[in-house]
Amino acid sequence: MNKIERHLPDWIKIDFRHNRDVLEIKKELRSKHLHTVCEEARCPNLSECFGIKKTATFMILGDRCSRNCRFCNIRHEKPVEVDNGEPENIALMVKELGLRHVVITSVTRDDLPDGGSEHFVKTIQAVKNLTGATVEVLTPDFMGDIAARKRVSDARPEIFNHNVETVKELYSTVRPEGNYMRSVDFLKGIKKDSKNVLSKSGIMVGLGETEDQLKKLLGDLAEAEIDIFTCGQYLRPSKFNIEVREYRSEEWFEKLRETALSFGIKYVYSSPFTRSSYNAAEIISMIKRSDRND
Repeated sequence: MNKIERHLPDWIKIDFRHNRDVLEIKKELRSKHLHTVCEEARCPNLSECFGIKKTATFMILGDRCSRNCRFCNIRHEKPVEVDNGEPENIALMVKELGLRHVVITSVTRDDLPDGGSEHFVKTIQAVKNLTGATVEVLTPDFMGDIAARKRVSDARPEIFNHNVETVKELYSTVRPEGNYMRSVDFLKGIKKDSKNVLSKSGIMVGLGETEDQLKKLLGDLAEAEIDIFTCGQYLRPSKFNIEVREYRSEEWFEKLRETALSFGIKYVYSSPFTRSSYNAAEIISMIKRSDRND
């Protein structure tokens, strides 16, 4: 059993203070009644993305989740009514910020018949109609609803992401309302929907996973034919969330990157501060350059 460490090691500490640029973007988001997962999840890269890169991962369908994953800081309460003006407001914000690539995610909405998939479609279409930005979506599992997943695939986002988050053996502890194989099957389905959409998944580590469990996970993701894999250190967002069991070193993350590549996953991003949507614009630009050179 790994020893539980209650304090961040010196090498992983971050300055969470926000400058004027960050505060201005926050103000603009609130004026349009928009939410970002960057804020809700207390992402360690928020100041860099908001203040320097002028990027954000928009969270649609409200800020209250129908599930209660133990690692997540988003509120588990009765979800809010769907805001029909949200897709257009996000498109306007993308245009104002001049984003080249936009990431759209959501809380889980098991209360909606389609899991919120149609709202994803409307948001993708609004962004593409008003801007020239490429679009990445990070969706829930839609309870395994094939029609809901395919609805989003048919809207042709450039990247379709669904995170497995952790190894199968920890799901009952970390994601008690999720299902590991349902998520893996969801990822397999993305490639069945369209070979032209880049599929993506990610995990966080430091929750007690073993090396063998991680290798099994990488094998499952490789079998699902994902194109992009991300891995970062889990950082406990509040005292109400599951504790960190281990802080992995930068060398460990590099070794995992090499292991993931050996499984045939083409694009791998692994470091303590890697988050699912971190450097998303840079990643898709690099992939496009790589494809042109092939």
